[in-house]
Amino acid sequence: MNWMNVEETLRRAETPLFWVGAFTVASLALWLLYRLLSGFRIWVLGNGQLLTPKLGKWAVVTGATDGIGKSYAEELARRGFAMMLISRSQDKLDDVARSLEDQFKVETRTIAVDYGRSDIYPKIAVGLAGLEIGVLVNNVGVSYPYPEYFLHIPDLDNFITNMINVNITSVCQMTRLVLPRMSERSKGVILNISSASGMYPVPLLTVYSSSKAFVDFFSRGLQEEYKRKGIIIQSVLPFFVATKMTRIRKPTLDKPTPERYVAAELKTVGLQTQTNGYFPHAVMGWLTTKLVPSYLVNFFGARMNRLQRTGYLRRRKLREQKNGNSLKTE
Repeated sequence: MNWMNVEETLRRAETPLFWVGAFTVASLALWLLYRLLSGFRIWVLGNGQLLTPKLGKWAVVTGATDGIGKSYAEELARRGFAMMLISRSQDKLDDVARSLEDQFKVETRTIAVDYGRSDIYPKIAVGLAGLEIGVLVNNVGVSYPYPEYFLHIPDLDNFITNMINVNITSVCQMTRLVLPRMSERSKGVILNISSASGMYPVPLLTVYSSSKAFVDFFSRGLQEEYKRKGIIIQSVLPFFVATKMTRIRKPTLDKPTPERYVAAELKTVGLQTQTNGYFPHAVMGWLTTKLVPSYLVNFFGARMNRLQRTGYLRRRKLREQKNGNSLKTE
């Protein structure tokens, strides 16, 4: 009798269970289809026509003389923007400005300042006065000379101040100078270059990683505040790019040239508030934040940086010994 009751219960539950299963499979299929279509929209079709001088005549790029910043300047000039270039070296600024003028026939201006200082923003404000700015690229940044434990960082006090001024204060202050006029015109784009290191803690690069996490949070919060004003504020989190800062000389599929990275990243503007900017980097970002447990990311990040630290210190010691022997010989 009990067995017959069990069979009857299962028979009654069969239809509801079938529909629950069907609904679950359909939901997963629709979710997968949505993700595939979204990926196709972002990484294949892109939004490359959004960034034009219709947003405003001028584009401003900080840290514009090398690497990713220089590539942003070149790509925006190619699209017809007049360029305001801001960096530390006037000689390098002049070289980049001449190159843009010769190659793309655009107007350029420069401001030479050291973002490690906090008293530079009145000078920048004067240089930006009266310009119709459509795009701001907050790119300037500084990292560690080599991975190091916090208390062992040389000249730690000045290191902290410089890192905060360059990586954090610059983003806030440049946004303060540019955003009001964008808001008045109800259009404009601000690209804040964070780093994949800001997606999770990176031991032995802790101050840098934390500063880039600030840039990411600041960008996403500000986007929510101003998106109804027609402003796009995007957090850009690249993994390794073959630049002077990363000391990567040979580009690969997952370590692209700055030109290749920037061309891919600009297609995501207006489609993603937070982006890794480049499809292989997006895959790496998904793996390290969604699939791999955070404690493993921290463990392997720390292990890799300890190895790099050991190698750097060994090479430095050998150089010092070699220089010491050379002095003795002389």
